[in-house]
Amino acid sequence: MIDAGYLQRRSEIQVYFDRTAIDAWKRFASDKPLSRIRATVREGRAAMRDTILSCLPADLTGMRILDAGCGAGALSTALASRGADVLGVDLSPQIIRFANEQLAGYSGKGRISFLAGDMLSDVHGRFDAVVAMDSLIHYCAADVEDALAALASRTDRSIVFTVAPRTPLLAIMHLVGRMFPRSDRAPAIQPVAAAALACNLQKRPALAGWSARSVSRIARGFYISEAMEVTRS
Repeated sequence: MIDAGYLQRRSEIQVYFDRTAIDAWKRFASDKPLSRIRATVREGRAAMRDTILSCLPADLTGMRILDAGCGAGALSTALASRGADVLGVDLSPQIIRFANEQLAGYSGKGRISFLAGDMLSDVHGRFDAVVAMDSLIHYCAADVEDALAALASRTDRSIVFTVAPRTPLLAIMHLVGRMFPRSDRAPAIQPVAAAALACNLQKRPALAGWSARSVSRIARGFYISEAMEVTRS
Protein backbone atom coordinates (compact mmCIF):
# COMPACT_ATOMS: atom_id res chain seq x y z
CA MET A 1 0.00 0.00 0.00
CA ILE A 2 1.30 3.46 -0.91
CA ASP A 3 1.62 5.56 2.27
CA ALA A 4 1.57 9.27 3.08
CA GLY A 5 5.37 9.46 2.88
CA TYR A 6 5.32 8.42 -0.76
CA LEU A 7 2.57 10.93 -1.57
CA GLN A 8 4.47 13.77 0.11
CA ARG A 9 7.66 12.87 -1.73
CA ARG A 10 5.78 12.62 -5.03
CA SER A 11 4.44 16.14 -4.52
CA GLU A 12 7.95 17.52 -3.82
CA ILE A 13 9.33 15.86 -6.96
CA GLN A 14 6.54 17.24 -9.15
CA VAL A 15 7.09 20.79 -7.90
CA TYR A 16 10.85 20.57 -8.43
CA PHE A 17 10.69 19.22 -11.97
CA ASP A 18 7.95 21.59 -13.08
CA ARG A 19 9.53 24.74 -11.64
CA THR A 20 13.28 24.16 -11.61
CA ALA A 21 14.45 21.19 -13.67
CA ILE A 22 12.60 21.55 -16.96
CA ASP A 23 15.37 23.60 -18.61
CA ALA A 24 17.98 21.04 -17.54
CA TRP A 25 15.89 18.23 -19.05
CA LYS A 26 15.70 20.11 -22.33
CA ARG A 27 19.49 20.50 -22.42
CA PHE A 28 20.05 16.81 -21.65
CA ALA A 29 17.67 15.83 -24.46
CA SER A 30 19.45 18.01 -27.01
CA ASP A 31 22.86 17.57 -28.60
CA LYS A 32 24.06 20.93 -27.30
CA PRO A 33 27.37 21.07 -25.38
CA LEU A 34 27.08 20.68 -21.61
CA SER A 35 29.32 21.45 -18.67
CA ARG A 36 31.76 18.69 -17.75
CA ILE A 37 29.61 17.46 -14.89
CA ARG A 38 26.36 17.53 -16.87
CA ALA A 39 28.09 15.79 -19.79
CA THR A 40 28.92 12.82 -17.55
CA VAL A 41 25.26 12.66 -16.50
CA ARG A 42 24.15 12.65 -20.15
CA GLU A 43 26.68 9.89 -20.92
CA GLY A 44 25.59 7.87 -17.90
CA ARG A 45 21.92 8.13 -18.74
CA ALA A 46 22.59 6.97 -22.31
CA ALA A 47 24.51 3.95 -20.98
CA MET A 48 21.68 3.15 -18.56
CA ARG A 49 19.08 3.31 -21.33
CA ASP A 50 21.14 0.75 -23.27
CA THR A 51 21.37 -1.43 -20.16
CA ILE A 52 17.62 -1.37 -19.62
CA LEU A 53 16.97 -2.11 -23.28
CA SER A 54 19.31 -5.11 -23.08
CA CYS A 55 16.96 -6.69 -20.54
CA LEU A 56 14.10 -6.73 -23.06
CA PRO A 57 13.63 -8.60 -26.37
CA ALA A 58 15.00 -6.97 -29.51
CA ASP A 59 11.53 -7.31 -31.08
CA LEU A 60 8.81 -5.87 -28.84
CA THR A 61 6.01 -6.09 -31.40
CA GLY A 62 2.70 -6.74 -29.69
CA MET A 63 3.95 -5.77 -26.21
CA ARG A 64 2.47 -2.96 -24.17
CA ILE A 65 5.09 -1.24 -22.02
CA LEU A 66 4.86 1.42 -19.33
CA ASP A 67 7.72 3.89 -19.15
CA ALA A 68 7.21 4.92 -15.54
CA GLY A 69 8.71 8.36 -14.98
CA CYS A 70 9.45 8.81 -18.68
CA GLY A 71 11.05 12.27 -18.54
CA ALA A 72 11.70 13.65 -22.03
CA GLY A 73 10.82 10.29 -23.60
CA ALA A 74 14.15 8.99 -24.96
CA LEU A 75 13.62 5.50 -23.53
CA SER A 76 9.98 5.46 -24.68
CA THR A 77 11.11 6.22 -28.22
CA ALA A 78 13.71 3.46 -28.16
CA LEU A 79 11.12 0.94 -26.95
CA ALA A 80 8.57 1.99 -29.57
CA SER A 81 11.23 1.74 -32.28
CA ARG A 82 11.42 -1.97 -31.38
CA GLY A 83 7.70 -2.28 -32.02
CA ALA A 84 6.20 -1.78 -28.55
CA ASP A 85 3.04 0.14 -27.75
CA VAL A 86 4.46 2.52 -25.12
CA LEU A 87 2.74 4.67 -22.53
CA GLY A 88 5.11 7.20 -20.97
CA VAL A 89 3.92 8.66 -17.67
CA ASP A 90 5.58 11.46 -15.73
CA LEU A 91 4.47 13.64 -12.84
CA SER A 92 5.51 16.85 -14.57
CA PRO A 93 3.09 18.33 -17.13
CA GLN A 94 5.93 20.56 -18.34
CA ILE A 95 8.16 17.59 -19.12
CA ILE A 96 5.29 15.72 -20.78
CA ARG A 97 4.64 18.75 -22.96
CA PHE A 98 8.30 18.72 -23.98
CA ALA A 99 8.23 14.94 -24.60
CA ASN A 100 5.29 15.39 -26.97
CA GLU A 101 7.19 18.11 -28.82
CA GLN A 102 10.07 15.64 -29.29
CA LEU A 103 7.72 13.20 -31.05
CA ALA A 104 7.43 15.44 -34.11
CA GLY A 105 10.02 13.49 -36.10
CA TYR A 106 9.26 10.00 -34.76
CA SER A 107 8.64 7.34 -37.43
CA GLY A 108 9.23 4.04 -35.61
CA LYS A 109 7.17 0.84 -35.72
CA GLY A 110 5.40 1.13 -32.38
CA ARG A 111 3.07 3.72 -30.92
CA ILE A 112 3.94 6.21 -28.19
CA SER A 113 1.66 8.24 -25.98
CA PHE A 114 2.67 10.49 -23.09
CA LEU A 115 0.57 11.31 -20.05
CA ALA A 116 1.09 13.54 -17.02
CA GLY A 117 0.14 11.70 -13.86
CA ASP A 118 1.10 9.12 -11.26
CA MET A 119 3.09 6.22 -12.72
CA LEU A 120 1.55 3.87 -10.12
CA SER A 121 -2.09 4.63 -10.95
CA ASP A 122 -4.19 1.62 -11.92
CA VAL A 123 -6.05 3.73 -14.50
CA HIS A 124 -3.20 3.01 -16.93
CA GLY A 125 -4.27 -0.64 -17.25
CA ARG A 126 -2.09 -3.74 -17.66
CA PHE A 127 1.32 -4.03 -19.25
CA ASP A 128 3.58 -6.78 -20.52
CA ALA A 129 6.58 -4.95 -19.05
CA VAL A 130 7.47 -1.82 -17.11
CA VAL A 131 10.64 0.26 -17.19
CA ALA A 132 11.41 2.83 -14.50
CA MET A 133 14.70 4.58 -15.17
CA ASP A 134 15.81 6.81 -12.30
CA SER A 135 12.20 7.48 -11.32
CA LEU A 136 12.40 5.64 -7.97
CA ILE A 137 15.74 7.05 -6.81
CA HIS A 138 14.18 9.79 -4.67
CA TYR A 139 12.18 7.31 -2.55
CA CYS A 140 13.27 5.30 0.48
CA ALA A 141 13.68 1.53 0.16
CA ALA A 142 10.29 0.76 1.73
CA ASP A 143 8.52 3.06 -0.73
CA VAL A 144 10.44 1.49 -3.63
CA GLU A 145 9.24 -1.94 -2.50
CA ASP A 146 5.64 -0.69 -2.27
CA ALA A 147 5.87 0.90 -5.72
CA LEU A 148 7.22 -2.28 -7.32
CA ALA A 149 4.52 -4.38 -5.67
CA ALA A 150 1.88 -2.01 -7.05
CA LEU A 151 3.38 -2.17 -10.55
CA ALA A 152 3.74 -5.95 -10.43
CA SER A 153 0.02 -6.34 -9.80
CA ARG A 154 -0.57 -4.96 -13.30
CA THR A 155 2.48 -6.40 -15.11
CA ASP A 156 2.65 -9.76 -16.86
CA ARG A 157 6.37 -10.27 -17.53
CA SER A 158 9.01 -8.01 -16.07
CA ILE A 159 9.89 -4.70 -14.43
CA VAL A 160 13.29 -3.16 -15.12
CA PHE A 161 14.14 -0.28 -12.81
CA THR A 162 17.02 1.61 -11.26
CA VAL A 163 18.06 2.52 -7.74
CA ALA A 164 20.77 4.80 -6.38
CA PRO A 165 23.42 2.47 -4.91
CA ARG A 166 25.18 3.26 -1.65
CA THR A 167 28.55 4.76 -2.68
CA PRO A 168 30.97 7.35 -1.22
CA LEU A 169 30.47 9.60 -4.25
CA LEU A 170 26.72 9.75 -3.73
CA ALA A 171 27.33 10.69 -0.09
CA ILE A 172 29.52 13.59 -1.26
CA MET A 173 26.89 14.65 -3.78
CA HIS A 174 24.32 14.84 -0.98
CA LEU A 175 26.61 17.17 0.98
CA VAL A 176 27.21 19.37 -2.06
CA GLY A 177 23.49 19.52 -2.77
CA ARG A 178 22.82 21.01 0.66
CA MET A 179 24.92 24.03 -0.33
CA PHE A 180 22.41 25.16 -2.95
CA PRO A 181 19.55 27.52 -2.04
CA ARG A 182 16.60 25.50 -0.80
CA SER A 183 14.43 26.66 -3.73
CA ASP A 184 16.95 25.22 -6.22
CA ARG A 185 17.61 21.90 -4.56
CA ALA A 186 16.53 18.67 -6.17
CA PRO A 187 14.73 16.21 -3.88
CA ALA A 188 17.50 14.19 -2.25
CA ILE A 189 18.43 10.87 -3.80
CA GLN A 190 17.84 7.95 -1.43
CA PRO A 191 20.66 5.36 -1.63
CA VAL A 192 19.44 1.76 -1.55
CA ALA A 193 21.34 -1.48 -0.95
CA ALA A 194 20.49 -3.52 -4.05
CA ALA A 195 21.11 -6.94 -2.46
CA ALA A 196 18.90 -6.16 0.51
CA LEU A 197 16.20 -4.76 -1.77
CA ALA A 198 16.21 -7.91 -3.93
CA CYS A 199 15.92 -10.07 -0.81
CA ASN A 200 13.06 -8.02 0.63
CA LEU A 201 11.16 -8.02 -2.66
CA GLN A 202 11.15 -11.80 -2.79
CA LYS A 203 9.63 -11.90 0.71
CA ARG A 204 6.68 -9.76 -0.34
CA PRO A 205 3.42 -11.71 -0.71
CA ALA A 206 2.43 -9.38 -3.56
CA LEU A 207 5.56 -10.51 -5.43
CA ALA A 208 5.13 -14.25 -4.90
CA GLY A 209 6.17 -15.97 -8.12
CA TRP A 210 8.56 -13.18 -9.07
CA SER A 211 12.36 -13.24 -8.92
CA ALA A 212 14.58 -10.19 -8.33
CA ARG A 213 18.16 -9.53 -9.37
CA SER A 214 20.70 -6.77 -9.90
CA VAL A 215 21.62 -6.29 -13.56
CA SER A 216 24.45 -3.75 -13.77
CA ARG A 217 25.80 -0.59 -12.17
CA ILE A 218 26.53 2.40 -14.41
CA ALA A 219 29.03 4.98 -13.14
CA ARG A 220 29.95 7.94 -15.34
CA GLY A 221 31.34 10.86 -13.37
CA PHE A 222 28.45 12.31 -11.38
CA TYR A 223 25.98 9.73 -12.69
CA ILE A 224 25.73 6.55 -10.61
CA SER A 225 22.75 4.24 -10.92
CA GLU A 226 22.12 0.51 -10.60
CA ALA A 227 19.76 -1.39 -12.88
CA MET A 228 17.64 -4.14 -11.34
CA GLU A 229 14.96 -6.46 -12.65
CA VAL A 230 12.02 -8.39 -11.27
CA THR A 231 10.52 -11.07 -13.48
CA ARG A 232 7.73 -13.58 -13.24
CA SER A 233 9.19 -17.04 -12.63
